[in-house]
Amino acid sequence: MTQRRLIRETSFDITGKLWRINWGYVLLLCLLAAVGYAALYSAAGGAPEPYATKHALRFAFALVLMLGIALIDIRFIARLAWPLYGVSVLLLILVMRMGHVGKGAQRWIDIAGLQMQPSELAKIALVLALAAWFHRASWERMGNPLFLVVPILAVLVPVGLIVKEPNLGTAVITALVGASVFFAAGVRWWKFLLVALPVPFAARLVYDHLHDYQRARIDTFLNPENDPLGAGYNIIQSKIALGSGGMWGKGFLQGTQGHLNFLPEKQTDFIFTMIGEEFGLVGGLATLGLLGLIVLGGMAIALGCRNQFGRLVALGISFNFFMYVFVNIAMVMGVIPVGGVPLPLVSHGGSAMLTVMIGFGVLMSVHVHRDVDFSDGRDDL
Repeated sequence: MTQRRLIRETSFDITGKLWRINWGYVLLLCLLAAVGYAALYSAAGGAPEPYATKHALRFAFALVLMLGIALIDIRFIARLAWPLYGVSVLLLILVMRMGHVGKGAQRWIDIAGLQMQPSELAKIALVLALAAWFHRASWERMGNPLFLVVPILAVLVPVGLIVKEPNLGTAVITALVGASVFFAAGVRWWKFLLVALPVPFAARLVYDHLHDYQRARIDTFLNPENDPLGAGYNIIQSKIALGSGGMWGKGFLQGTQGHLNFLPEKQTDFIFTMIGEEFGLVGGLATLGLLGLIVLGGMAIALGCRNQFGRLVALGISFNFFMYVFVNIAMVMGVIPVGGVPLPLVSHGGSAMLTVMIGFGVLMSVHVHRDVDFSDGRDDL
């Protein structure tokens, strides 16, 4: 009888959690994935293979995984924060020894037959670890510089390992994601200013120690017309595609730059240019609006959470998604140097989609368990 009652209570608990999931937010993610399916269908010349079908299957799997993570008690996730951080650091070390080399960098590793970038998982693990460190901190402790030594080291370790891959762009994003958690936790602004002041003076030194292809990206960003058929080709063709779309675009499957193969990496890093060319400024702004709603929705979840750990996690994951979007869109528009950052849930690729959806699963867990109490001593981290 007791076992039957336990089964009924567990079933009721799971049902209750399912009702508490923010299904409106899930719908936004599904709409964004649908935009990605349409863009990838067009990128393949009006065919579901080889991109769109894989995109749909990966999203379906990732969606189920996200909902499963959403049902996990946020306090249990909090207790796993530092162990997960340790695993992510070990994976970063492992990828340097036995990872796959691609496009001049050693960033990928096979996990259970799935090729993925540990640096993407490291960003989520870093957010969890920092949130676990700061969630009980008083204002007085936040003002103590010694209290910040551990979280600063927690940021520097993965950032340093990612730089060694080398993957400078992801390393900068990881550092900024960590800084966003520091800021949300209440670290005083002048400490950020203190860290940022030496950056302009160190720029030349950093530039001199970059790899050749990294310096080429910066030089191409500053003067893409110097090598229009070589290093500057990608960004020039991207600008042409975006500009040729006009206000309303050329129409679905009618993009000339993409379908005549002038546009490189049209299914991955430059997928937004496919959307801009075929749907114009209106389609591009609509896509940006959908991406913006997802970012704002994540921040709203953070503000609605009653515990500090959940707030910091939700803000960190939302900022991580924002950085994906900002870097990709700025890159294809020529605002920043070209890097290998995909447009989440739109670009072709399983690694980025899986890690982004894992992050959203944790975000959903924050929403589902937004009223939980961390004050019980059993929940000390």
